[in-house]
Amino acid sequence: MEFLLDPNIWIAFAMLTALEIVLGVDNIIFISILVGRLPAHLRDKARRLGLGFAMISRLALLFSLSWVMGLTETLFSMFGQDISGRDLVLLFGGLFLLYKASHEIFVEVEAREQDGPPATDEQALKAAGNRLFWGIIGQIAVIDIVFSLDSVITAVGMVDQIGVMVAAVIVAVLVMLVAAKPIGDFVDRHPSVKVLALAFLVMVGMALTAEAFDVHMPKGYIYAAMAFSLVVEGLNIRARGKRLLNKEEPAK
Repeated sequence: MEFLLDPNIWIAFAMLTALEIVLGVDNIIFISILVGRLPAHLRDKARRLGLGFAMISRLALLFSLSWVMGLTETLFSMFGQDISGRDLVLLFGGLFLLYKASHEIFVEVEAREQDGPPATDEQALKAAGNRLFWGIIGQIAVIDIVFSLDSVITAVGMVDQIGVMVAAVIVAVLVMLVAAKPIGDFVDRHPSVKVLALAFLVMVGMALTAEAFDVHMPKGYIYAAMAFSLVVEGLNIRARGKRLLNKEEPAK
């Protein structure tokens, strides 16, 4: 138990936990947007399952570090570019995220399409809801693996102790679990914020795809651009609220 008295352990734990939370932002946004398409009574369950998959995939990768690090070895070369297993995961994950975010933007802005044919009775409605639920959980599980790989490789580069990594991942996912519902509710209440969040996911998808070809795009730039856009949109939301309040006051 002497290692618990080592301040370096606690500093590493705090830094890694904070980094895991930051790296989990895109995961939370992806989950919140997909979960928003479910009936209200299924959303909390989907969030818990989605973040549960995120924690399981991260822990599974942590306990198979030799395999994870083996993913960085070159599998083949193409057009003078070395391609590893990690590159393939990032490539297909990035393309999937680009497709999904672009599709959701189309649905939000243009189509407002239904997720399936209208149900004619309660049993059919329940069956359609279950299909949608498990389809969304499957999509969350796929992207969880991509985000987890990036997260675990980052953790390995920062900390040597597996126990510190596991503790940081568990705490980070618990924080994400607490934050997921208010973030999801806020995104649902403000369609313009939802489109901004989807645009953020498009940028993340582009970054993952570029990373697969060894074009490094620091996520800090993406987070800074998203934070600036959210601040501007927050000011717009506040201004709209004031205008509505001013319109209501003369009527009293």
